[in-house]
Formats: sequence, C-alpha cells, structure tokens
Amino acid sequence: MKALIVGSNGQLGRALAATAPADAEIVSCDADTLDITDRAAVLAMADQVRPALILNAAAYTAVDKAEQEEEQAHAVNATAVGILADAAQMFDARLVHVSTDFVFDGSSGIPYAPSATTNPLSAYGRTKLAGEGAAGPDALIVRTAWVYAPTGGNFVRTMLRVMAQRPEVRVVADQIGTPTYAPGLASALWAMAGQGSSGIYHYTDAGAASWYDFAIAIQEEALAIGLLDHAVPVLPIATADYPTLAKRPHFSVLDKTSTFECLGGAAPHWRSNLRIMLKEIKAHG
Repeated sequence: MKALIVGSNGQLGRALAATAPADAEIVSCDADTLDITDRAAVLAMADQVRPALILNAAAYTAVDKAEQEEEQAHAVNATAVGILADAAQMFDARLVHVSTDFVFDGSSGIPYAPSATTNPLSAYGRTKLAGEGAAGPDALIVRTAWVYAPTGGNFVRTMLRVMAQRPEVRVVADQIGTPTYAPGLASALWAMAGQGSSGIYHYTDAGAASWYDFAIAIQEEALAIGLLDHAVPVLPIATADYPTLAKRPHFSVLDKTSTFECLGGAAPHWRSNLRIMLKEIKAHG
C-alpha cells in the first residue's frame, strides 16, 4: 500500500511515519516540498505518487494568531483539504483528515458524540469545521484534542521547560478535555484506514483532565523519573485570568465509543501515555 503523508514534519506527521504498517510504502511531504494550498502542485504530486491513501497531518494550528489571520488559516485548514479530497477522488485514493475538538462550543455537560451539534467559538475552530465539509463524505475524518509528542511544540514540553526555569507555574483549571499522545492517534488512524472506515470519528486517550490536572501530572511523573530535579508550586487559575485572542471551549471531552468499537478496545489512559512520552524524552532528549 502506497501512502502519501502531508504535514510530515509535525508531531502527527512524524508519528504516522513511525507507526506505519510494515506493508506501507510511505511518501512524506512537508510545507517545503508541497504547498497543499496549490492545487496544481497537489495534483502533480498525487499523479506522481499514485497513493492508495492520503493522510493529512497538516494544519494551521496557531489558535490565537488565526483570529487575525483567518484567511490564511482557512486556506490551510479548509481550501487545501478540498484540494486533497479532489486529488484522492481523481487518483482513486482514500483521504484521512484530522480535525479538532474546537468545532464545539464547550457548553455540553457530557462528552461530545461525533453527531453532536457543532458551534466553534474561534477562527481556528471555524476553519477546521469548514475543512471537515471540504473533506467530503468518502473521507475518514477523526477529531482529536490536546495532541503532544516527545518532539515539537506542545503543552508537555512547555511545562517541562517552565517548571525547570520558574519559581511557580500558573495553569488554567476551568478548561476540560483529554490529552492525546500522537503515536497512539497515528496508530488509530492507520488501523481505521485499513478497515476502510469513513465518516466522522473521535479519538483521544481515555479519561479527562483540566490543563491544571495535566500540568500536575507532568510534574509528578517527570520528578519520578528524574526528568525534573525539583518541584515548583502549580497554581490553578481561571480562563479569565489568562486572556487570549481566541475563545476556547470550557468542556471539550470527546465521546470515542464508536471509535473504540472499530479499534476493538479503548485507548490507554492519558496518564499512562504521558508516562511513556516522558520516558522517551529522558532516553533520547
């Protein structure tokens, strides 16, 4: 099976390459080798590669910056997805597209099902929702949240840095979601694509947490393996105490029931995967 991975230099793109099935022939493209907003370039690449599978790990993810650059965010998160969908249809490939919990407004008191009403609060969320529509009915669309990996920019690596440098850390405690380890998400995408799944699904690690809960766990687990050499106070704050350009959902836990049924079991709890990730950092830097 030949697979084209776009956005290959991101956390998920690298994880997709690392977790690919043994029979997969991977062609990886990053922003320097393929501009996915360039229709002619995308079609030429698809014609050259002739993939059976196109995995879209590319996205405009600067949530606050998108408030001032919605046109640019839309180009990457929506228009480009439509181009990839056209390429998939033209060359008889299947498209796997990754979306976000930010398509919801956070007003629910229960985890969001894939069929739940969407109502994004931010430019980022609006452009990602538009991307879902652009992907089309034949695509596999998987919404996820709070993705992190041993490399790249993410909350875990930021917390490790600030905990080592500052006398205390202040973290928002009234936004609830679920962390997601990128290699676990990547493995799930490969498995679902291999089953021929299409439509909208949700995938995160199991469990739920606030950003504050997540930060507490990061410090505890990092101290336990010697990745941090001292503890600092972690103080819970409200969203109102940390104003941002983009509004974020206060509750964005996703219902993964249908996904876990497809995969034959639930994902590991987020804290278990956090432990694995921190050991990776300790071992490899």
